Amino acid sequence: MIRDEIIMLCTADLAGQIRGKGFPSSDLEARLKKGIGWTPTNSMITAHGPIAPSPWGPYGDTVLMPDPATEIRVDFGPETAACHFMMSDIMNLDGTPWSVCPRSFLKRMLAELEERHGLKLKAAFEHEFILEGIEERPNSSYALDAFRRQGRYAETYLGALKAAGLSIDTFMPEYGPRQYEVTVGPAEGVSAADEAVAVREIARAVAHNCGTRASFTPIMRPDTVGNGVHVHFCLLDAKSGTPVNYDAAAKNNVSDKAAQFLAGILRLMPALTAVTAASTISYLRLTPDRWSAAYNNLGERDREAGLRICPVFPGTGSDISRQFHFEFRAADAAASPYLLLGAIVAAGLHGLDEKLDRPKVCPSPPQHLSEMEREALGIVRLPQSLEEALDLFENEAALRPLFGEELSGAYLAHKRFEAQLMQELSPEAQCEKYGLAY
Repeated sequence: MIRDEIIMLCTADLAGQIRGKGFPSSDLEARLKKGIGWTPTNSMITAHGPIAPSPWGPYGDTVLMPDPATEIRVDFGPETAACHFMMSDIMNLDGTPWSVCPRSFLKRMLAELEERHGLKLKAAFEHEFILEGIEERPNSSYALDAFRRQGRYAETYLGALKAAGLSIDTFMPEYGPRQYEVTVGPAEGVSAADEAVAVREIARAVAHNCGTRASFTPIMRPDTVGNGVHVHFCLLDAKSGTPVNYDAAAKNNVSDKAAQFLAGILRLMPALTAVTAASTISYLRLTPDRWSAAYNNLGERDREAGLRICPVFPGTGSDISRQFHFEFRAADAAASPYLLLGAIVAAGLHGLDEKLDRPKVCPSPPQHLSEMEREALGIVRLPQSLEEALDLFENEAALRPLFGEELSGAYLAHKRFEAQLMQELSPEAQCEKYGLAY
Protein backbone atom coordinates (compact mmCIF):
# COMPACT_ATOMS: atom_id res chain seq x y z
CA MET A 1 0.00 0.00 0.00
CA ILE A 2 1.30 3.48 -0.88
CA ARG A 3 1.86 5.70 2.17
CA ASP A 4 2.69 9.37 2.55
CA GLU A 5 4.23 10.16 5.93
CA ILE A 6 2.51 12.83 8.00
CA ILE A 7 4.40 15.63 9.75
CA MET A 8 2.72 17.56 12.58
CA LEU A 9 3.39 21.26 13.10
CA CYS A 10 2.88 21.72 16.84
CA THR A 11 2.61 24.20 19.66
CA ALA A 12 2.86 23.53 23.40
CA ASP A 13 -0.23 25.49 24.38
CA LEU A 14 -1.43 27.20 27.58
CA ALA A 15 -2.36 23.78 29.00
CA GLY A 16 1.05 22.32 28.16
CA GLN A 17 -0.65 20.10 25.58
CA ILE A 18 1.03 19.48 22.24
CA ARG A 19 -1.48 20.37 19.56
CA GLY A 20 -1.17 21.23 15.88
CA LYS A 21 -1.94 20.23 12.33
CA GLY A 22 -0.48 17.57 10.06
CA PHE A 23 0.46 17.61 6.40
CA PRO A 24 2.08 15.16 3.96
CA SER A 25 5.86 15.08 4.23
CA SER A 26 6.00 15.72 0.49
CA ASP A 27 4.74 19.26 1.25
CA LEU A 28 7.51 20.03 3.77
CA GLU A 29 9.44 22.52 1.67
CA ALA A 30 6.32 24.59 1.01
CA ARG A 31 5.16 24.43 4.64
CA LEU A 32 8.51 25.67 5.90
CA LYS A 33 7.79 28.88 3.98
CA LYS A 34 4.05 29.37 4.49
CA GLY A 35 3.28 27.42 7.66
CA ILE A 36 -0.23 26.22 8.36
CA GLY A 37 -3.36 28.03 9.54
CA TRP A 38 -4.30 28.10 13.22
CA THR A 39 -7.26 29.43 15.17
CA PRO A 40 -6.71 31.75 18.18
CA THR A 41 -9.41 30.07 20.28
CA ASN A 42 -7.53 26.76 20.00
CA SER A 43 -5.31 28.19 22.75
CA MET A 44 -8.28 28.12 25.13
CA ILE A 45 -8.77 24.34 24.89
CA THR A 46 -8.13 23.00 28.39
CA ALA A 47 -6.22 19.84 29.23
CA HIS A 48 -9.57 18.12 29.83
CA GLY A 49 -11.18 19.11 26.53
CA PRO A 50 -13.74 21.87 27.16
CA ILE A 51 -12.84 25.31 25.83
CA ALA A 52 -12.42 28.13 28.32
CA PRO A 53 -14.25 31.42 27.60
CA SER A 54 -12.35 32.84 24.65
CA PRO A 55 -11.69 36.53 23.96
CA TRP A 56 -11.64 35.68 20.24
CA GLY A 57 -14.63 33.34 19.89
CA PRO A 58 -14.88 32.10 16.28
CA TYR A 59 -12.96 35.11 14.92
CA GLY A 60 -9.37 35.64 13.88
CA ASP A 61 -6.60 33.75 12.17
CA THR A 62 -3.01 32.96 13.03
CA VAL A 63 -0.32 30.78 11.45
CA LEU A 64 1.87 28.00 12.84
CA MET A 65 5.33 28.75 11.45
CA PRO A 66 7.68 25.77 11.88
CA ASP A 67 11.23 25.97 13.16
CA PRO A 68 13.15 23.36 11.12
CA ALA A 69 15.78 23.13 13.86
CA THR A 70 13.16 21.42 16.05
CA GLU A 71 12.32 18.60 13.66
CA ILE A 72 11.92 15.26 15.43
CA ARG A 73 11.58 12.00 13.55
CA VAL A 74 11.66 8.59 15.21
CA ASP A 75 11.09 5.53 13.02
CA PHE A 76 9.28 2.66 14.72
CA GLY A 77 9.54 0.28 11.78
CA PRO A 78 7.70 -0.38 8.51
CA GLU A 79 4.40 -1.41 10.10
CA THR A 80 4.12 1.63 12.39
CA ALA A 81 3.79 5.33 11.66
CA ALA A 82 6.87 7.40 12.44
CA CYS A 83 6.77 9.99 15.23
CA HIS A 84 7.46 13.06 13.08
CA PHE A 85 6.79 16.63 14.25
CA MET A 86 8.20 20.15 14.46
CA MET A 87 7.61 22.91 16.96
CA SER A 88 6.20 26.18 15.67
CA ASP A 89 5.75 29.80 16.61
CA ILE A 90 2.19 31.10 16.43
CA MET A 91 2.37 34.16 14.18
CA ASN A 92 -0.02 36.89 13.09
CA LEU A 93 -0.83 36.95 9.38
CA ASP A 94 1.64 39.83 8.91
CA GLY A 95 4.49 37.64 10.19
CA THR A 96 4.80 39.18 13.66
CA PRO A 97 4.70 36.97 16.79
CA TRP A 98 1.22 36.43 18.23
CA SER A 99 1.11 37.82 21.77
CA VAL A 100 -0.38 34.63 23.27
CA CYS A 101 2.18 32.23 21.76
CA PRO A 102 4.10 30.51 24.59
CA ARG A 103 7.20 29.88 22.46
CA SER A 104 7.30 33.51 21.31
CA PHE A 105 6.96 34.63 24.94
CA LEU A 106 10.05 32.60 25.89
CA LYS A 107 11.99 33.95 22.91
CA ARG A 108 11.05 37.50 23.91
CA MET A 109 12.20 36.98 27.50
CA LEU A 110 15.50 35.50 26.32
CA ALA A 111 16.00 38.43 23.94
CA GLU A 112 15.38 40.94 26.74
CA LEU A 113 17.81 39.09 29.01
CA GLU A 114 20.50 39.46 26.37
CA GLU A 115 19.66 43.03 25.36
CA ARG A 116 19.34 44.45 28.88
CA HIS A 117 21.96 42.43 30.72
CA GLY A 118 24.23 40.78 28.15
CA LEU A 119 23.28 37.30 29.33
CA LYS A 120 22.08 34.05 27.85
CA LEU A 121 20.48 31.08 29.58
CA LYS A 122 21.42 27.42 29.37
CA ALA A 123 18.98 24.89 30.82
CA ALA A 124 18.00 21.25 31.08
CA PHE A 125 14.65 19.77 32.16
CA GLU A 126 14.64 16.77 34.49
CA HIS A 127 11.38 14.81 34.10
CA GLU A 128 9.61 12.26 36.28
CA PHE A 129 6.78 10.15 34.86
CA ILE A 130 4.62 7.11 35.49
CA LEU A 131 4.83 4.05 33.26
CA GLU A 132 1.54 2.18 33.26
CA GLY A 133 1.27 -1.57 32.76
CA ILE A 134 3.87 -2.34 35.43
CA GLU A 135 2.94 -4.09 38.64
CA GLU A 136 3.07 -1.76 41.63
CA ARG A 137 5.26 -3.36 44.28
CA PRO A 138 6.43 -2.13 47.69
CA ASN A 139 10.08 -1.22 48.21
CA SER A 140 10.75 -0.58 44.51
CA SER A 141 12.34 2.85 44.92
CA TYR A 142 15.49 3.11 42.79
CA ALA A 143 15.52 -0.69 42.67
CA LEU A 144 17.14 -2.85 40.02
CA ASP A 145 13.93 -4.88 40.11
CA ALA A 146 11.92 -1.77 39.14
CA PHE A 147 14.31 -1.23 36.25
CA ARG A 148 14.03 -4.86 35.19
CA ARG A 149 10.22 -4.84 35.20
CA GLN A 150 9.97 -2.04 32.65
CA GLY A 151 11.41 -4.53 30.14
CA ARG A 152 12.67 -3.02 26.90
CA TYR A 153 10.95 0.30 27.36
CA ALA A 154 14.05 2.15 28.58
CA GLU A 155 16.26 0.74 25.81
CA THR A 156 13.70 1.66 23.17
CA TYR A 157 13.09 5.09 24.69
CA LEU A 158 16.77 6.01 24.99
CA GLY A 159 17.36 4.73 21.47
CA ALA A 160 14.54 6.95 20.23
CA LEU A 161 15.93 9.98 22.09
CA LYS A 162 19.33 9.33 20.55
CA ALA A 163 17.77 9.00 17.08
CA ALA A 164 16.10 12.37 17.66
CA GLY A 165 19.48 13.96 18.39
CA LEU A 166 19.09 14.49 22.12
CA SER A 167 22.02 14.14 24.52
CA ILE A 168 21.02 11.47 27.03
CA ASP A 169 22.14 11.78 30.65
CA THR A 170 20.28 9.26 32.84
CA PHE A 171 17.22 7.02 33.07
CA MET A 172 16.29 5.41 36.36
CA PRO A 173 13.49 4.06 38.53
CA GLU A 174 12.39 6.80 40.95
CA TYR A 175 10.98 6.78 44.46
CA GLY A 176 7.27 6.53 43.61
CA PRO A 177 5.32 3.50 42.40
CA ARG A 178 5.87 2.86 38.68
CA GLN A 179 7.80 6.13 38.57
CA TYR A 180 10.83 6.74 36.36
CA GLU A 181 13.07 9.72 35.70
CA VAL A 182 14.82 10.82 32.54
CA THR A 183 17.35 13.61 32.10
CA VAL A 184 19.00 14.97 28.99
CA GLY A 185 21.92 17.33 28.58
CA PRO A 186 21.60 21.13 28.72
CA ALA A 187 20.73 23.28 25.72
CA GLU A 188 20.86 27.01 25.17
CA GLY A 189 17.83 29.26 25.11
CA VAL A 190 14.59 28.13 23.50
CA SER A 191 16.18 24.80 22.49
CA ALA A 192 15.97 23.64 26.12
CA ALA A 193 12.17 23.93 26.03
CA ASP A 194 12.02 22.37 22.55
CA GLU A 195 13.91 19.38 23.90
CA ALA A 196 11.59 19.14 26.93
CA VAL A 197 8.68 18.72 24.51
CA ALA A 198 10.62 16.06 22.62
CA VAL A 199 11.44 14.15 25.83
CA ARG A 200 7.75 13.97 26.78
CA GLU A 201 6.34 13.19 23.36
CA ILE A 202 8.92 10.53 22.53
CA ALA A 203 8.26 8.91 25.93
CA ARG A 204 4.56 8.76 25.07
CA ALA A 205 5.18 7.52 21.54
CA VAL A 206 7.48 4.71 22.72
CA ALA A 207 4.99 3.70 25.42
CA HIS A 208 2.19 3.62 22.83
CA ASN A 209 4.23 1.37 20.59
CA CYS A 210 5.04 -0.85 23.57
CA GLY A 211 1.33 -1.24 24.33
CA THR A 212 1.27 0.95 27.44
CA ARG A 213 1.08 4.63 28.46
CA ALA A 214 3.56 7.11 29.93
CA SER A 215 1.94 9.83 32.06
CA PHE A 216 3.66 13.01 33.20
CA THR A 217 0.73 13.90 35.47
CA PRO A 218 1.79 16.04 38.46
CA ILE A 219 0.67 13.34 40.90
CA MET A 220 -0.82 9.89 40.31
CA ARG A 221 -3.01 9.90 43.43
CA PRO A 222 -3.07 11.90 46.67
CA ASP A 223 -1.16 9.32 48.75
CA THR A 224 1.88 9.13 46.44
CA VAL A 225 4.81 11.37 45.67
CA GLY A 226 4.40 13.49 42.57
CA ASN A 227 6.08 13.84 39.20
CA GLY A 228 8.18 16.98 39.19
CA VAL A 229 9.90 18.86 36.42
CA HIS A 230 13.15 20.28 37.77
CA VAL A 231 14.74 22.97 35.61
CA HIS A 232 18.52 23.14 35.89
CA PHE A 233 19.93 26.40 34.57
CA CYS A 234 22.93 28.68 34.42
CA LEU A 235 23.72 32.11 33.01
CA LEU A 236 26.26 32.72 30.24
CA ASP A 237 27.96 35.87 29.02
CA ALA A 238 26.21 36.53 25.71
CA LYS A 239 29.39 37.52 23.86
CA SER A 240 31.87 34.92 25.08
CA GLY A 241 29.57 32.08 26.14
CA THR A 242 31.46 31.90 29.45
CA PRO A 243 29.43 30.90 32.55
CA VAL A 244 28.95 33.81 34.96
CA ASN A 245 27.41 32.01 37.94
CA TYR A 246 30.41 31.14 40.09
CA ASP A 247 32.51 33.44 42.25
CA ALA A 248 34.89 31.71 44.66
CA ALA A 249 35.05 34.81 46.86
CA ALA A 250 31.27 35.39 47.08
CA LYS A 251 28.81 34.11 49.65
CA ASN A 252 27.83 30.52 48.72
CA ASN A 253 30.05 31.04 45.63
CA VAL A 254 27.17 32.74 43.79
CA SER A 255 28.23 35.66 41.58
CA ASP A 256 26.58 39.07 41.95
CA LYS A 257 24.66 38.79 38.67
CA ALA A 258 23.47 35.28 39.42
CA ALA A 259 22.45 36.36 42.94
CA GLN A 260 20.21 39.11 41.54
CA PHE A 261 18.69 36.66 39.05
CA LEU A 262 17.98 34.16 41.84
CA ALA A 263 16.55 36.91 44.08
CA GLY A 264 14.02 37.79 41.40
CA ILE A 265 12.90 34.17 41.10
CA LEU A 266 12.56 33.81 44.86
CA ARG A 267 10.59 37.06 45.26
CA LEU A 268 8.14 36.17 42.50
CA MET A 269 7.98 32.39 42.99
CA PRO A 270 4.62 32.38 44.84
CA ALA A 271 2.99 34.13 41.86
CA LEU A 272 5.01 32.12 39.32
CA THR A 273 3.54 28.84 40.54
CA ALA A 274 0.35 29.72 38.67
CA VAL A 275 2.41 29.08 35.53
CA THR A 276 4.99 26.52 36.71
CA ALA A 277 2.62 24.29 38.74
CA ALA A 278 -0.32 24.69 36.42
CA SER A 279 -2.92 22.13 37.53
CA THR A 280 -5.25 21.84 40.50
CA ILE A 281 -3.49 18.67 41.65
CA SER A 282 -0.03 20.29 41.44
CA TYR A 283 -0.72 21.62 44.93
CA LEU A 284 -1.13 18.15 46.38
CA ARG A 285 2.56 17.74 45.54
CA LEU A 286 3.87 21.13 46.71
CA THR A 287 3.65 20.29 50.41
CA PRO A 288 6.30 20.05 53.15
CA ASP A 289 8.12 16.80 53.87
CA ARG A 290 7.35 15.41 50.41
CA TRP A 291 10.75 16.09 48.82
CA SER A 292 9.01 18.81 46.85
CA ALA A 293 9.03 22.60 46.96
CA ALA A 294 6.63 24.12 49.49
CA TYR A 295 8.36 27.47 50.16
CA ASN A 296 10.20 30.09 48.09
CA ASN A 297 13.47 29.26 49.83
CA LEU A 298 17.00 29.08 48.46
CA GLY A 299 18.64 25.82 49.44
CA GLU A 300 22.04 24.26 49.12
CA ARG A 301 22.04 20.47 48.83
CA ASP A 302 18.36 20.62 49.82
CA ARG A 303 15.91 18.70 47.65
CA GLU A 304 12.89 20.38 49.22
CA ALA A 305 14.04 23.90 48.31
CA GLY A 306 12.04 25.92 45.82
CA LEU A 307 15.36 26.99 44.30
CA ARG A 308 18.57 25.05 44.83
CA ILE A 309 22.27 25.70 44.43
CA CYS A 310 23.39 22.42 42.89
CA PRO A 311 26.50 20.59 44.12
CA VAL A 312 29.76 20.56 42.22
CA PHE A 313 32.24 17.70 42.03
CA PRO A 314 35.79 19.07 42.25
CA GLY A 315 37.16 15.53 42.37
CA THR A 316 36.36 15.10 38.68
CA GLY A 317 39.08 17.57 37.77
CA SER A 318 36.75 19.68 35.61
CA ASP A 319 36.33 23.44 35.92
CA ILE A 320 34.01 24.19 38.86
CA SER A 321 32.74 27.36 37.21
CA ARG A 322 31.37 25.23 34.35
CA GLN A 323 29.66 22.81 36.74
CA PHE A 324 28.11 25.46 38.99
CA HIS A 325 24.39 25.93 38.34
CA PHE A 326 20.95 26.19 39.90
CA GLU A 327 17.71 24.19 39.99
CA PHE A 328 14.12 25.45 40.00
CA ARG A 329 11.95 22.79 41.66
CA ALA A 330 8.41 24.21 41.97
CA ALA A 331 7.24 22.90 38.59
CA ASP A 332 5.61 19.98 36.83
CA ALA A 333 4.60 18.89 33.34
CA ALA A 334 1.15 20.50 33.46
CA ALA A 335 3.12 23.61 32.51
CA SER A 336 4.07 24.39 28.93
CA PRO A 337 7.88 24.16 28.89
CA TYR A 338 7.97 27.52 27.10
CA LEU A 339 5.85 29.28 29.72
CA LEU A 340 7.79 27.57 32.52
CA LEU A 341 11.21 28.60 31.27
CA GLY A 342 9.92 32.01 30.19
CA ALA A 343 8.52 32.60 33.70
CA ILE A 344 11.90 31.77 35.25
CA VAL A 345 13.64 34.21 32.91
CA ALA A 346 10.99 36.89 33.52
CA ALA A 347 11.48 36.65 37.28
CA GLY A 348 15.26 36.67 36.89
CA LEU A 349 14.97 39.78 34.73
CA HIS A 350 13.04 41.46 37.52
CA GLY A 351 15.84 40.67 39.95
CA LEU A 352 18.50 42.02 37.59
CA ASP A 353 16.51 45.14 36.69
CA GLU A 354 15.83 46.00 40.34
CA LYS A 355 19.34 44.94 41.49
CA LEU A 356 17.77 42.93 44.29
CA ASP A 357 19.81 42.03 47.35
CA ARG A 358 21.65 38.73 47.51
CA PRO A 359 19.31 36.02 48.86
CA LYS A 360 20.28 34.01 51.92
CA VAL A 361 20.44 30.25 51.93
CA CYS A 362 17.85 28.70 54.22
CA PRO A 363 19.78 26.77 56.91
CA SER A 364 17.13 24.09 57.51
CA PRO A 365 13.70 23.04 56.23
CA PRO A 366 11.50 26.16 56.35
CA GLN A 367 8.69 24.27 58.08
CA HIS A 368 11.06 23.76 61.01
CA LEU A 369 11.76 27.49 61.35
CA SER A 370 9.66 29.96 63.28
CA GLU A 371 7.54 32.47 61.41
CA MET A 372 9.95 35.19 62.52
CA GLU A 373 12.95 33.26 61.18
CA ARG A 374 11.22 32.69 57.83
CA GLU A 375 10.28 36.36 57.62
CA ALA A 376 13.90 37.40 58.21
CA LEU A 377 14.91 35.21 55.24
CA GLY A 378 12.07 36.44 53.02
CA ILE A 379 10.55 32.96 52.95
CA VAL A 380 6.81 32.41 52.52
CA ARG A 381 4.69 29.34 51.92
CA LEU A 382 3.91 28.76 48.27
CA PRO A 383 0.22 28.83 47.27
CA GLN A 384 -1.80 25.82 48.34
CA SER A 385 -4.23 25.83 45.44
CA LEU A 386 -4.28 26.80 41.79
CA GLU A 387 -6.90 29.47 42.53
CA GLU A 388 -4.66 31.08 45.16
CA ALA A 389 -1.71 31.00 42.76
CA LEU A 390 -3.76 32.61 39.98
CA ASP A 391 -4.82 35.43 42.30
CA LEU A 392 -1.18 36.09 43.20
CA PHE A 393 -0.19 36.04 39.53
CA GLU A 394 -2.96 38.46 38.57
CA ASN A 395 -2.03 40.91 41.32
CA GLU A 396 1.77 40.78 40.86
CA ALA A 397 2.61 44.12 39.24
CA ALA A 398 6.14 43.04 38.32
CA LEU A 399 4.98 40.14 36.17
CA ARG A 400 2.14 41.58 34.11
CA PRO A 401 4.33 43.88 31.93
CA LEU A 402 6.74 41.00 31.26
CA PHE A 403 4.03 38.54 30.25
CA GLY A 404 1.93 41.16 28.48
CA GLU A 405 -1.76 41.85 29.04
CA GLU A 406 -3.08 39.55 26.29
CA LEU A 407 -1.06 36.53 27.37
CA SER A 408 -1.77 37.15 31.07
CA GLY A 409 -5.50 37.62 30.45
CA ALA A 410 -5.85 34.54 28.27
CA TYR A 411 -3.85 32.41 30.71
CA LEU A 412 -5.89 33.53 33.72
CA ALA A 413 -9.20 32.87 31.93
CA HIS A 414 -7.98 29.48 30.74
CA LYS A 415 -6.75 28.28 34.13
CA ARG A 416 -9.65 29.66 36.16
CA PHE A 417 -12.02 27.78 33.90
CA GLU A 418 -9.95 24.62 34.35
CA ALA A 419 -10.12 25.04 38.13
CA GLN A 420 -13.92 25.37 37.90
CA LEU A 421 -14.10 22.12 35.93
CA MET A 422 -12.34 20.35 38.81
CA GLN A 423 -13.93 22.01 41.83
CA GLU A 424 -16.73 19.45 42.34
CA LEU A 425 -14.42 16.44 41.98
CA SER A 426 -12.61 14.68 44.81
CA PRO A 427 -8.79 14.82 44.82
CA GLU A 428 -8.76 11.18 43.67
CA ALA A 429 -11.07 11.94 40.74
CA GLN A 430 -8.99 14.98 39.79
CA CYS A 431 -5.84 12.85 39.79
CA GLU A 432 -7.55 10.36 37.48
CA LYS A 433 -8.52 13.15 35.06
CA TYR A 434 -5.05 14.64 34.96
CA GLY A 435 -3.47 11.21 34.67
CA LEU A 436 -5.32 10.76 31.39
CA ALA A 437 -4.59 14.30 30.19
CA TYR A 438 -0.83 14.20 30.69
